[in-house]
Amino acid sequence: MPSRKGAAARAAELRELIAYHNDRYFGVDDPEISDAEFDELVRELRQIETDHPELKPEQSLLDVPGVGVTTTFAPVTHRIPMTSLDNAMDEAELRAWGERVAKGLSGEPTRFVCELKIDGLALSLRYENGVLVQAATRGDGKVGEDVTANVRTIHEVPGALGGAHASGAQSSRAQSSRAQSLPTQPPGVLEVRGEVYMSKAAFERLRTTKMRDNEARVAAGKKPQPVPANPRNAGAGSLRQKDPAVTATRELSFWAYQLGEVEGAPPFTSHHDTLDFLAAGGFPINPEVRIVDSLDEVVQFCAKWQTNRNDLPYIIDGIVVKVDDLAQRERLGYTAKAPRWAIAVKFPPEERTTLLRDIMVSIGRTGRATPFAVLEPVVVAGSTVSMSTLHNREQVQLKDVRPGDTVIVRKAGDVIPEVVGPVLALRPKNSKPWKFPTKCPCDLRSTLVQAEDEADTRCVEPECPHQRDQKIIHFTSRVGMDIEGFGEKTVYKLSDAGVIEDVGDVYSLTAEVLLAQGFGEGQTANLLRSIDGSRGRPLEKLLVALGIKHLGPAASESLARRFGSLDAIAQASAEELSAIDGVGGVIADSVATWFASRQHKSLITKLRKGGVQFDNVVVVDAPPTLAGKTVVVTGTLERFGREEAQRAIKDRGGRSASSVSAKTFALVVGNEPGAAKVKKATELGVPQIDEQAFERLLETGQLP
Repeated sequence: MPSRKGAAARAAELRELIAYHNDRYFGVDDPEISDAEFDELVRELRQIETDHPELKPEQSLLDVPGVGVTTTFAPVTHRIPMTSLDNAMDEAELRAWGERVAKGLSGEPTRFVCELKIDGLALSLRYENGVLVQAATRGDGKVGEDVTANVRTIHEVPGALGGAHASGAQSSRAQSSRAQSLPTQPPGVLEVRGEVYMSKAAFERLRTTKMRDNEARVAAGKKPQPVPANPRNAGAGSLRQKDPAVTATRELSFWAYQLGEVEGAPPFTSHHDTLDFLAAGGFPINPEVRIVDSLDEVVQFCAKWQTNRNDLPYIIDGIVVKVDDLAQRERLGYTAKAPRWAIAVKFPPEERTTLLRDIMVSIGRTGRATPFAVLEPVVVAGSTVSMSTLHNREQVQLKDVRPGDTVIVRKAGDVIPEVVGPVLALRPKNSKPWKFPTKCPCDLRSTLVQAEDEADTRCVEPECPHQRDQKIIHFTSRVGMDIEGFGEKTVYKLSDAGVIEDVGDVYSLTAEVLLAQGFGEGQTANLLRSIDGSRGRPLEKLLVALGIKHLGPAASESLARRFGSLDAIAQASAEELSAIDGVGGVIADSVATWFASRQHKSLITKLRKGGVQFDNVVVVDAPPTLAGKTVVVTGTLERFGREEAQRAIKDRGGRSASSVSAKTFALVVGNEPGAAKVKKATELGVPQIDEQAFERLLETGQLP
């Protein structure tokens, strides 16, 4: 077990990585690591928080699925959170889950529903009085993005209940015990959840079209546009197009698999009843859904589709297993982030062998030097792989991969390739272990350094052009100032030309400068409009965009609310910063050190001259009735979404925590509360109140 100091540093780094890769996957539909690698980060952080519970924050990053919404689409608060699922990576973990289910149900007979895990984008469809009124992405599970106009272009999504898909979808589910029919009067509210995806055929047609377009662009002397790498990213990107007409050309499809909020529907006793009901309403239900009576049959179902996954006309990356009986589900309840009555069985990734031509190093915005493999191109899981990350110095040494090796390449999650290890029998006789370079690959050739208790090697030269470019990319990205059109290619083009040297230069760009660099008039106008719009981003977004080590969104929001301006934060001491709830000593020291830097002071001056607002903090006009009080909310409230309830607590000076402790002032208990929270509150004597009492608490700060 690492020392507490080493564990704290690694936990902070893992949280930064997890948040970043969450955004790459859910926010920009462009993941950089595989599902398996992401799962490893999550598991490592969970282990650290288990071994060192004092390092676990009240609101653990592991309890939040997905990523927050962007400014591209309007936010939609889910009345019932769209939780993620726990994963089983092999049969042993699946059977362990089955044992937990059996224990939670005191060993009574249990039926399971097995569904193919479609590699797409989770979607919520809201119908009122039988008519589609809203479609939203999952987002962070609490707040998603309004994509209604785009979803209306998907043929499989009925605009009204009782559409043409009912007969075909229902007949494909011959194992259903009975068929639900729609009531004469449609439900007042019916929320349907499912997966938007792009079929393999549609994906290939899109790729072919893009390739032909690129041929024309090259012939005309223009640069080719990016070609989508896989159906998941192509489908997610197509759904989140600004222009619904573009989405309509992408041939997206949809499978329904779950009910969310329901008002006025007939009572259901099982999950397969809800699927029959959805089929009768015109929703496509995957024909491979199966109801089984034992965990052994679940294992057989998983094994079958692991073998036959490539025979399907769409991409799957596993199996979702659910308890069928709804009453049993209610008894099992939820953990902090996932239902206990369901699990996602992940398939092992496909593997191929190829030649490792070379090992090179890339430099990130924090100076992190990441080795990557240059591969002889090989087709893995349907796409060509030519490069793969090797993570860090230790990983290269542990796997003992060397230039000239024949290596096993695995494309985990059908997304990002991973070099598993060498085929030793094919290793050349003159092979020598690869040595990590001592110099940065940039023109400055600065020394690379590996600090104690840290696995990563870094370039510590602040003038490193690689770090510069990555900092600008982060600043302009969705997690930062969200400047649309200011992607990697734009950054590289402008930095290589010497037009921008740091993020402050972004706000000095003019039409003349951009046009002189070869940008078109339309592109120039759009880019300047996006830059101008970013000047008024909230202070917490600006803090995140600056890329201060250890400072994440939650702590940025706390600092923004407490100090009110960037100048006040810059002038605060580490002691003053660490006194803020949610800002510990590590973050406070990092923030204070960052603002004390002469280079960063100069950067702040540039941003000020560029018109960036330093004091754009949402003014809360609410009495501090909960000052100094910690309140935990569990279950679903009728008049508050989860995020709305948390915001209401914070707006009144309180702290919204994710777990119950002796310091908790009150536990707000909604529908389907977490059993662990209720049990903990009962054991500690923490008051438990309903939604009505919660509203009075917000007004008065007093318990009933």
